[in-house]
Amino acid sequence: MWRTAVSDRSLRGRHALRVLGVLATGALVLTGCTTNSEESGPAVPKVQVDKVAEIAAQLPDKIKQSGKLVVGVNLPYQPNEYKDAGGRIVGFDVDVMDAVAAVLGVKAEYVESAFEKIIPAIQAGTYDVGMSSITDSKEREQQVDFTTYFNAGVQWAQQKGKPVDPDNACGKTVAVQATTVEHTDEVPAKSAKCVADGKPAIDIKPFDEQSAATNALVLGQVDAMSADSPVTAYAIKQSEGKIEDAGPVFDSAPYGWAVAKSAPLAPVLQKAVQHLMDNGRYLEITKNWGVQEGAITRSVVNGAVS
Repeated sequence: MWRTAVSDRSLRGRHALRVLGVLATGALVLTGCTTNSEESGPAVPKVQVDKVAEIAAQLPDKIKQSGKLVVGVNLPYQPNEYKDAGGRIVGFDVDVMDAVAAVLGVKAEYVESAFEKIIPAIQAGTYDVGMSSITDSKEREQQVDFTTYFNAGVQWAQQKGKPVDPDNACGKTVAVQATTVEHTDEVPAKSAKCVADGKPAIDIKPFDEQSAATNALVLGQVDAMSADSPVTAYAIKQSEGKIEDAGPVFDSAPYGWAVAKSAPLAPVLQKAVQHLMDNGRYLEITKNWGVQEGAITRSVVNGAVS
């Protein structure tokens, strides 16, 4: 799904999703309870990255002096960002940001936040960067700037053997994460078309956390789920056959790191991640997490497609 910051979750191309309804053994939780940490996860190696002095020199003085990038992040959204069994914030997004911070000679300091509060906190100067599988959109670019680092689309999932057509889900119950693009734009548009065609509206069920939306599908409490493509793919894998894709990926768009409007940090982040793309470290990270299909070769500032 696309995560959106502020009121429209489109901020997130949303997050990769994390199935909190699956235990380390693979057994499904039989209640609706979820948490924001994983009992287990893949042993993903860290990619070693060196500082690049000429890029680091371009950091704003405040960040140079503090030696850290304060990064607002919403959990869980596996495999992009979530907590491992030890309580550490990990994931694909985290490894890319850690690598960028290494290029810049600083440390990324992650601060948990409600998704809808990330952009306002950036505008207020509380965070240097918003990193939470946020989709770079034209609407969001009016509030903050983005440095693109990945490409994700939307993908639906369904219970195994119970087909749902994303283009004709009239009358179906569909789970989404609240304030994501799936919640604010994608599924409502499909529902509106149903009504315009004289069919029942889609019953949209928003959840505060992606893990809860996934759990609802696993438990059969909803007919389908709409989320960002890496999130849906990971959820399907973790469900061990309980859920499956409900069609191909569509509406691809870039994820971006959000920074204050017109701040000098966006181009510095762009140069740092482009360096990692050029030397192969970025692609290595995407492969480590199994999300290389969304890898890009050129980062830009404000690359929204819609």
